[in-house]
Amino acid sequence: MPEDWQNAGFGLYIHWPFCQAKCPYCDFNSHVTAQIDQSTWANAYISEIDRIGLGTSDRVLNTMFFGGGTPSLMAAETVDAVITHARKTWHFANDIEITLEANPTSVEASRFAGYHDAGVNRVSIGVQSLRDDDLRRLGRLHSKDEALSAIEIARNTFPRMSFDLMYGRQDQTAKDWEAELNEAIGFAADHLSLYQLTVEDGTAFGDRYKAGRLLGLPDDDLSVQLFEITQEICEHNGLPAYEVSNHAPADSESRHNMIYWRYGDYAGIGPGAHGRLTIQGQKIATEAEKLPGKWLSGVSSGMAELPRTVISSSDQAAEYLMMGLRLSEGVDVDRFAAISGMPINQDHIKQLCEDDLMILDENRIKTTRRGRLILNAVIEALLRD
Repeated sequence: MPEDWQNAGFGLYIHWPFCQAKCPYCDFNSHVTAQIDQSTWANAYISEIDRIGLGTSDRVLNTMFFGGGTPSLMAAETVDAVITHARKTWHFANDIEITLEANPTSVEASRFAGYHDAGVNRVSIGVQSLRDDDLRRLGRLHSKDEALSAIEIARNTFPRMSFDLMYGRQDQTAKDWEAELNEAIGFAADHLSLYQLTVEDGTAFGDRYKAGRLLGLPDDDLSVQLFEITQEICEHNGLPAYEVSNHAPADSESRHNMIYWRYGDYAGIGPGAHGRLTIQGQKIATEAEKLPGKWLSGVSSGMAELPRTVISSSDQAAEYLMMGLRLSEGVDVDRFAAISGMPINQDHIKQLCEDDLMILDENRIKTTRRGRLILNAVIEALLRD
């Protein structure tokens, strides 16, 4: 068979580590700073593209994704420089998807026009809520009206647009979420990302939770109900879940994220960025220095990337399973066997199917809606000896 990464494409992730403020629920590698030298960052990204390109320049680049942080704080000239240099380094697919994440507070028509002119053809907006009280609780700097304005600007500028909402928020009822999601559907273009709030260690919410000061979070029964409401409303409106938290009609999926979930190859550039690259027949895990200043210094000295790790066949198979079962299309059992060197235990598959947690559709295994609710347990059962 061909190199396995070819089954899912090749993408480039650019991490912009800066935000206007740190949200209390966020555990991403993001930092607040008063001044940013845009030209220094553009040159650093270009230098890293050159370095990664040395071993991958023969590949077709299917997607680019500017994530963060808040990439909509990037100057249009910075985005343009990165895209232009990537085009010089790799062969761009004819239908390349280039996504940029944005926060409503940094959305301006002129800035978006500059991104569009640079080659960005898809934006993902971090709305998170259409309720002003909840936006303040979540530490967001924008209002509902600003969010809707940003959505309108994006729809008028880019051919594709997505926005994020978070449910399972403090004191949120099933009726509240049903009304909010139905309202949001009216503004959606071709994609919605709908996440349940999770309290992560090392965040402000995590500290408050440990201290018993984060009140009003949903119990397990309400969490299940909120998930079911999400599925039903989105399906009714032609936005089924193609992944656990992502909803879109056919052919409108996030192509970049599909590379992750289908276990393709992707280069990660920027502070803390991760990558998966197939080099000389070996699957390699890459990771960059996390602190922005240390990463910049490392670029200058050729040491922005931490030591690479070769991923064993068993670990590759586990990663493929963990990522692929998030998708409604599921996992190809033949591909799993080709990666791992052995098939998935048929007894485990049979038991999960009998428990209504999974279905076997020809050579693909797929989680049911019930199975998605306990996805980690399903994966653990499949990987058990």
